[in-house]
Amino acid sequence: MKMYLLTLAFATAATVAASPAIVRAEPVKNIVLVHGAWVDASGWRGVYDILSKEGFNVSMVQEPETTFANDVAATKRVLDLQDGPTLLVGHSYGGSVVTEAGVHPKVAGLVYVAAHAPDVGEDEHALGVKIPSVLGNTPGAIEKTKDGYTFLKREAFLKLFAPDIPKADAEFAARSQVLAAADMFATPLTAAAWRTKPSWGIVAGNDQIISPDLERFYYKRAGSKFIEVPGASHVVFWSHPEAVAAVITEAARQVLDLSASR
Repeated sequence: MKMYLLTLAFATAATVAASPAIVRAEPVKNIVLVHGAWVDASGWRGVYDILSKEGFNVSMVQEPETTFANDVAATKRVLDLQDGPTLLVGHSYGGSVVTEAGVHPKVAGLVYVAAHAPDVGEDEHALGVKIPSVLGNTPGAIEKTKDGYTFLKREAFLKLFAPDIPKADAEFAARSQVLAAADMFATPLTAAAWRTKPSWGIVAGNDQIISPDLERFYYKRAGSKFIEVPGASHVVFWSHPEAVAAVITEAARQVLDLSASR
């Protein structure tokens, strides 16, 4: 009996010694943030400050909003400058941009922040018609210039786009809108990075620009891990930077392990 126990002890020790150690991948350090339509990258400042303090290398894309192709190219240009695996984050229309640009070899995963995430052959305009938002049901809220560029009326911007940030900030953003080419919203995607790369999502519970139901549809279809921020407006990254940064941080810590398992 003693011999049996001794043999079993040696066998168990040998098995443990032979078992491969579980090695966790290092967190992704590079994060690229992509803004949505009618605004620029300055709204990411709160999220940027948090992530930078946590040691991440954070870059922001400034899309020209002239064509969808130009915005994808601007994003890939910033991705080319990264020195390793990168987490690509998109807000609103920026979600369509990162879905297309996310096939870039340096992109390890995606984070959608109150964002569109179409599939190949789809465009966000058509999907927004199928599952309309408050904006979509508000005639006259979007205006268009003679040469085909869109912007939100000041009142619509304050009430629908950014109702939960300081009034002075919302007023400034409304008056400094980046006019967006109407055609870019209706450009079908030719790639969908969420089909091959892990993704995360954030639903803005009181989003009036993109229906929260559409955001949930996108994230469930993509198999994204996602949270909902109750009561948050479309600019959830601006009004709740801590919640958004927390999701991005979690994604950065997990993405390489998840990518390896695919």
